[in-house]
Amino acid sequence: MTIGVWVLGNQLWQNQAALASCESKDVPVLLVESLTFAQERHYHRQKLVLVWSAMRHFADGLEEAGWPVTYAIAADTETALRNWIKAEGITELRLMDPVDHPFTAWLDDLDLPCQLTRLDNNLFLWKTDDFNTWANQRKSLLMESFYREGRKRFDVLMEADQPVGGQWNFDKDNRKPPKGKLSTPAPHWFEPDATTQSVIDKVEGLKIPTFGNTTPFNWAVTRDQALEVLEVFIAERLETFGPYQDAMVTGEETMWHALLSPYLNLGLLHPLEVIERVEEAFAEHDLPLNSVEGFIRQVMGWREYMRGLYSHFEADYSDRNWFDHQQPLPEFFWTGEVEMNCLHQAIDQTKRTGYAHHIQRLMILSNFSLIAGFKPQQVKDWFHAAFIDAYDWVMQTNVIGMGLFADGGLLASKPYASSANYVNKMSDYCKGCRYNPKARTGEDACPFNFFYWDFLHRHRDKLQTQGRMSFILKNLDRMKPEELDAIQQQAQEWHQAHQ
Repeated sequence: MTIGVWVLGNQLWQNQAALASCESKDVPVLLVESLTFAQERHYHRQKLVLVWSAMRHFADGLEEAGWPVTYAIAADTETALRNWIKAEGITELRLMDPVDHPFTAWLDDLDLPCQLTRLDNNLFLWKTDDFNTWANQRKSLLMESFYREGRKRFDVLMEADQPVGGQWNFDKDNRKPPKGKLSTPAPHWFEPDATTQSVIDKVEGLKIPTFGNTTPFNWAVTRDQALEVLEVFIAERLETFGPYQDAMVTGEETMWHALLSPYLNLGLLHPLEVIERVEEAFAEHDLPLNSVEGFIRQVMGWREYMRGLYSHFEADYSDRNWFDHQQPLPEFFWTGEVEMNCLHQAIDQTKRTGYAHHIQRLMILSNFSLIAGFKPQQVKDWFHAAFIDAYDWVMQTNVIGMGLFADGGLLASKPYASSANYVNKMSDYCKGCRYNPKARTGEDACPFNFFYWDFLHRHRDKLQTQGRMSFILKNLDRMKPEELDAIQQQAQEWHQAHQ
């Protein structure tokens, strides 16, 4: 029997399950840099550069470690795979679970001339079976309950069976609005080396639809570089990460955020090593617990929760549309040319870097998409294409569930819908906008306002079934009928103007 290992582009860890299953390093290894992947959607150019450059560097690292590596640059993934299987005489192909449903479905349809062995994906803390066991024992799948179980299971920030600091969650300390001059640290970027520059040249020459700017490209593309980013985050950003993690400031693209998600989602970093390193720094330097706990909750709470639910829910989850929203996604999501400054800032930044932090994604881009009634699948596809850290397992639950409440509450306990008041409180975007964040109707009314009330009115019957919405819905009763009519009319006119 001749064993071969196929390493996918988001499995770039030398201890990943398929490689680790081999008793020696004389096993042929395949990586495929394929246009099939790039043509699935209008991907951000920097996402293509990141993945392909990281793959090339990883292949070089495997060869240096003694593995016989084939790096195929191909137009078609399946053809490259079959050619390699034939050339190497592979009788058993080992592959780590790809996680993403579309790729798994494609894999299921392959009729390969060899045995296909899939191994559990070990780039997450929780195995799928373990998550399902947890989920099947519960009536509701609250993230907070899952997070606490994870803290206990992996003994993170624990003193015996109690959380360090006497409470599990310090989120209330991490919602400060930006006031005054913030002294934010510079992100830890890298100049492209020859390998990365070669990929940049390739991406700039592609004849397929893509999104965003290719350069300046400053992301890490190797494990060593990703580890540097982790260390710089701990040294320069972690202490003040917590308080302002929800704040949004013009010209401050990264604030105190860790910028580690692209590397975790590629496999360049493992979540457990990141958590343990942060916990170690907390013990050594007496860092603020609200910042340390807030960061760990994102990695071992939210990230693992998203992946767990993605695997737990039925495959048709991506088709959910609880509110039956059918408005098409406006063209300005691709151009950034929109008069609303908050949307312009978030989209323009994404075009330039492939990155926006979680509140820009949730409370600007998703929130507006929800209350304006954009079709959830179009919104999800845009998020998947636009962000450098996006994969199907991340975006389905984050956008369909968390951002758009299109699953009807399987994930979130209420829709994350708000008016311009939230944007005005948590950002400086409204100061540079032609719209009035306090006006609900009229020429200067912020679309966040009339869409918010229009959304509550349109879906009142459904929203009343969500207990946490009842207090908010009572505000509709205090609104004069003529104002509500004007709000509905303005919402319709906005859609007509943006078709």
